[in-house]
Parts: sequence; structure tokens; C-alpha cells
Amino acid sequence: MPNNKVVFGDIPGVLLHQSFSSFAEMNVAKVHRYPQAGIAYESGGCADSIVVSGKYEDDEDFGDVIVYTGQGGRDEGTGNQIADQKFERGNKALLLNRIEGVPVRVIRGRNPKYTGAPVTSNYRYDGLFNVTEHWCEHGKSGFLVCRYRFEKLTLEKDNTAPLVASSTAALPLGNNPTPSRNYANVQRIIRDTKIAKQVKSLYKSKCQICGLQLITPGGPYAEAAHIRSLGRPHNGSDTSDNIICLCPNHHVMFDYYIFSIKEDFSLIGIEGRLNLHDSHILNKDYLKYHRELFENSNSSPS
Repeated sequence: MPNNKVVFGDIPGVLLHQSFSSFAEMNVAKVHRYPQAGIAYESGGCADSIVVSGKYEDDEDFGDVIVYTGQGGRDEGTGNQIADQKFERGNKALLLNRIEGVPVRVIRGRNPKYTGAPVTSNYRYDGLFNVTEHWCEHGKSGFLVCRYRFEKLTLEKDNTAPLVASSTAALPLGNNPTPSRNYANVQRIIRDTKIAKQVKSLYKSKCQICGLQLITPGGPYAEAAHIRSLGRPHNGSDTSDNIICLCPNHHVMFDYYIFSIKEDFSLIGIEGRLNLHDSHILNKDYLKYHRELFENSNSSPS
């Protein structure tokens, strides 16, 4: 169990790309509080750090994007997955990180299959990452695994610069009259806003689920939701057959797999039916992809 106070965000005195020889050394530095487990988290709350070392067969590391596998169901001897994972313990904590927008410290362990892994040390601190997606799918061994997409929050110019981003979760309750401002370079997928605007215009910015049209001083507001997410590992396309027009509430519900859309456009998870314009053709393979993630996520209870 952890033996240090939970700190979200940067640790004073710990530099980007700082090396560590062992879990014990990371524990002393408070960069990762757990003596062995890969997810350090606050009981009933968010995770503060993870170790990416490739112990789980479904992990993927793309540098500034990490597709991380949750904990549980792994055979320590073979490294293979032998049971389904659930959204509990550290897995549930990472889900809360996404909901609350709390960044996670990422430590990479030495592993020859990852080009970005350390080669001169056992462990290396690689900065703060945001949890931008979560889902549940059948992994390489056929069992359900909880998966998370991490995107790097800060790209430092050199390895001696101090960390720049802190989570507000670390602040005590009360007022924050003089919030600090930090600067960071962020890499993100550039979406074709012209296509999104076309889809929203087709529906007059009315939600295709509830029909709500939000009116602001600048005009109607709606959100373009991608059925199959963009970027790794989903690799959905930024095309009209992968976009639906939703209000903010139903967009969040769709992205969090609270509901999905059947092949006949009726809804699963909530009552109703997707309103579809005659000229708007959706990719049914994308709908099936989202529906499978919905089913997997809801068969792995939190």
C-alpha cells in the first residue's frame, strides 16, 4: 500500500525525464507512491500516477499517446490475461481522472518493445498525461480489458525544465482568487470543422436524440460527436458518415457508453431513436464498433 500523501500533478524537485532505479526510489521521491502496483490512486478518488512497463500484453505506447491497460486478471507467471477486468480499484480511479479532468504522472519502465522506453535506467518520469478516453474490449487473450487513451499534457523543451501543470484536485477547498497561468505545447488531432458544421447545419443544431436546440447570444449551439473515435487505436474517419449532431448532455452520454445506436437507429441503453435526415448516411460498421464497446463496457460493471 502507498505510504505517502497523495499529490496530483507535479512533484516539487522531480524533473522531466528524471531516472529511477526501482519502485522504492520512486516511492521515496513521491513520484509513484505504490511499492509495486502500476496504478497509484486515492481510495475512492482519482489516480495520481501510473507505470507503463508493458507487463500487460494489450498495452500500446506511441510516445505522446499511450493506450494503457487497466489492472487485474493477469497471470504473473506468463504475463497473459486469464480473466476479465472490471472498472474497480485503480481502473475506476482512472475513469474518474477522465471525468474530473485530473492529469496523471506517467513513468515509463524499460521495455525493448517500446521505442520510447528508457534504455539507460529502469524507470523514467515522462510528464503529465490526460485520460481522454476509456472503453472496454476483448484483448489479445480474449478476455475483457479496461483500456484508456492517455495524451501528453506538456511537451517540454529540455529535460531540465520543471513540470508546469498541476491538478486543481490538489488544492484545498475554498477560493482561488489568483489562479496561476502555465504555458504548454499540446499536440492534438485537427478535426475538419467544415464537415462538422455541415452536419450540424443539416439538423439546424438540434440534437438527434432529444431534439434540443441550445440558443446562445452567438446563435444555436450543438456538438459534433464522432461515432468511431479519431486517433489511435480507433482510427475513425473525420467524415460525415462518422458524425452525429448532439446536445452536450447526449454527447457525454454517447462518449461514456451510457447509450449506443442499433442498426435500425433505435437506441440501446436509453429510450428513443436517432433522428436521421434522409441525406445523412451513417457508416453501419462504425455504429457496430461503438455498439460493441458499449456492450463490453456495460458487461464490465464498475
